[in-house]
Amino acid sequence: MNIALMAHDRRKELMVQFCIAYCGILAGHSISATNTTGRLVSEATGLPITLYLSCNQGGSQQIGARIAYNELDMVLYFCDPAQIEEYHGSVMDIARLCDQHNIPFASNVATAEVLIHGLRRGDLDWRDIVNPK
Repeated sequence: MNIALMAHDRRKELMVQFCIAYCGILAGHSISATNTTGRLVSEATGLPITLYLSCNQGGSQQIGARIAYNELDMVLYFCDPAQIEEYHGSVMDIARLCDQHNIPFASNVATAEVLIHGLRRGDLDWRDIVNPK
C-alpha cells in the first residue's frame, strides 16, 4: 500500500510518535510525506520515505495529484484545528480528493489508529483489487 503522511506544525511530534508506535506495520508499505514531516519521521523511525515539497511550497498539491491519479491508498493528515486558514485550505482539499477517489483518510490520531489496525488485519486489501499494481 502507498501511504501519505502530512501534519500541521503543532501535530508533527504526534505524527512522529504515531509512526514510532506503528513502525512495524508501516515498514511493510511505501511511505511518502511532505518534506518536514517526512524527514522527522524518517529520522525517528529509520523508515524510507519519499519526500515531497513542504506543504506551503506545493507538497499538498503534489500529494493531491497522487490522490487524483489514484496512486495513494491511505492519507494520514494530522491537523491542528486551531490553524483555521490551513485547516480550511489544504486539509479540506485533501479530504475532498480522498472522498472523491475512495481513499481512506484520517485527520487525527484516533482515526489513524483505526486505519492502521485495519491495514494490519487486511481490511484495506480491497484497494489492491480496485487498483492492481
